[in-house]
Amino acid sequence: MIKRFIRRVLGLGADSPQRVTVEKHRLARGGISPAALKVCDALRQAGFSAYIVGGAVRDLLLGLPPKDFDVATDARPEEVKPLFRRAFIIGRRFRLVHAMIGGDTVEVSTFRAAAPEPAEVFEVSDDSDDARLQDAHARGLQDARARVLRDNVFGTQEEDARRRDFTVNALFYDPATEEVIDYHGGLADLRKRVLRVIGDPETRYREDPVRMLRAVRLGAKLGLTLDAATRAPIRRLASLMEQVAPARLFDEMLKLLLSGHASACVRQLREVGLHKGLLPLLDVILEQPLGERFVTLALAQTDERVRAERPVSPAFLFAALLWHEVLAAWKAREKRGERPMTALEAAMDEVLDTQCEKLAITRKLTATMREVWSMQPRFEARSGQRPFRLLEAPRFRMGYDFLALRAASGEVSEEIEAWWRSFQSADPDTRKAMLHAETEPKKRRRRRRKKRPQPPEAPSS
Repeated sequence: MIKRFIRRVLGLGADSPQRVTVEKHRLARGGISPAALKVCDALRQAGFSAYIVGGAVRDLLLGLPPKDFDVATDARPEEVKPLFRRAFIIGRRFRLVHAMIGGDTVEVSTFRAAAPEPAEVFEVSDDSDDARLQDAHARGLQDARARVLRDNVFGTQEEDARRRDFTVNALFYDPATEEVIDYHGGLADLRKRVLRVIGDPETRYREDPVRMLRAVRLGAKLGLTLDAATRAPIRRLASLMEQVAPARLFDEMLKLLLSGHASACVRQLREVGLHKGLLPLLDVILEQPLGERFVTLALAQTDERVRAERPVSPAFLFAALLWHEVLAAWKAREKRGERPMTALEAAMDEVLDTQCEKLAITRKLTATMREVWSMQPRFEARSGQRPFRLLEAPRFRMGYDFLALRAASGEVSEEIEAWWRSFQSADPDTRKAMLHAETEPKKRRRRRRKKRPQPPEAPSS
């Protein structure tokens, strides 16, 4: 008993895995994707082992529909590929096979082991060039902060389970016997609704700081409580997130915000101390009455759309999350005497420059965010031809939805939102009747007088 406890604390798993029968775990073969079952059958017929692994097993045990089904095997990628008519080897850091079965794609990975201890340490600094980084990757080194730079080492099933991040993700389902193979007590953690890191949490977070974000996302998505040891180092190690590449951090934040549980994720980020720096001054925004209500409504609407399987615009979501930063910078510039639209343009530049240092938001998204933000003062103009021109804007509907969000949070008058709601659906005559009278006299344009051509000068005698 003591030996097993020590192995569990060190992340070594039990001496032998726990094999749980279908009578106890209640995960039936019928819940598995037919494409994934075909892949497992083909691998077994070729003499290899094959298991459904990871999130699919976890979700089925929780009674949730899996997003996809992954297969783990002892076959190497070059041995897997010939077994299927349409299959491709992908990946640089770790090679995988994508097997195309009908209209489904099944990801097949070879059992992996933890990266070997590096013979030397590679110091990563701000001025490290790409050639040195690529050389470090090629030699399988870790950097000076203990992050793994290469992880392309094949291993056994036990080693594969050990290198996974959380116990609930280290479960293997054998379609042949319908058994669940559990090396790290993941089944027990699921029953207790606990999320626990495999191994020493601090070591695992230093290897890959993004694991801290994943812990928050999975905990909120699955309704799991972070184990005390899993949670304890996060606030202290939060600064490690500054070392994550902006593009990767953006991808992880997008997964978190589009998980269907964004509201719970943001609350969890604050609770564990990860909110600062991920979105500029998110903690300050959420402490402002209007800002907190605005962001809360935006996240709630996003969650509702994701759960209803309706399309969600990442540009709209990030525009909402950063709006009160833009608004504060805009008003500050106006107070310093800048013209309203000039101040707004400068405020957008200021916020996006700060933001993109942390998250590599694509130019396509930032362009859409700018359009949505710049429309907001235009909604206040409801006279003349300006409402008609705004109605023809390519992003009008997104801009109006943003206005409706502002009205629902109490930031602008509900009367303005109601007017635009009616205006966009009205017939041409009704629209003309809805227009407000001009409050400012039109500026008369000065007509330029054409200069009369001067007669040529007489030649001097």
